[in-house]
Amino acid sequence: MAPLLLLSLGLSLVSAQTLNLRSVVRRNYNMAKVSGTWLSVSMASNDMNRIGENGDLRVFSKNIKALPDGSLQFSVHFMLLGDCVEVTMVCEKTERNGEYTLDYKGKNKVLISETDYNMYITFHLHHVSNGTETRVLALYGRIQELPQSFLDRFKSICQKYGIGPQNIIYLGDKDTCHRYKK
Repeated sequence: MAPLLLLSLGLSLVSAQTLNLRSVVRRNYNMAKVSGTWLSVSMASNDMNRIGENGDLRVFSKNIKALPDGSLQFSVHFMLLGDCVEVTMVCEKTERNGEYTLDYKGKNKVLISETDYNMYITFHLHHVSNGTETRVLALYGRIQELPQSFLDRFKSICQKYGIGPQNIIYLGDKDTCHRYKK
């Protein structure tokens, strides 16, 4: 009896970490379910300098919190001149569900592309400054090492935005601020 229970527990843990397309949400987001720990897994951009090792948009997510006014608060960290810097930023809610604005070096629109609330969320940042457009997609996970099915899904989302696989970077093992995580 005990081996059978262990087998069923093991199978349920494995199935909980696989991508279930029926649980993917692409609109009418429940922002309360978005709140919590989210760790950076991958990023992609049409401008690799922005997400490269010293890029200004290369951030490592720690936490996302839905605020009472509907805005989203992100706790992130990044390297600045060799030091780990932790920043809290607020993306202001717009009239559209899952869409936010952020005031950073120009006009920024932050959109939730899709999520399953339990394992992953994908954000799309559209940045415009001095007539130049930058698109960044970020894959965050409740755990930092997501199974390959989630990475494959992220790759296909990037392609929908015109960003090829050569512009995707894996961040799971590149977080130089890991010693600052709580």
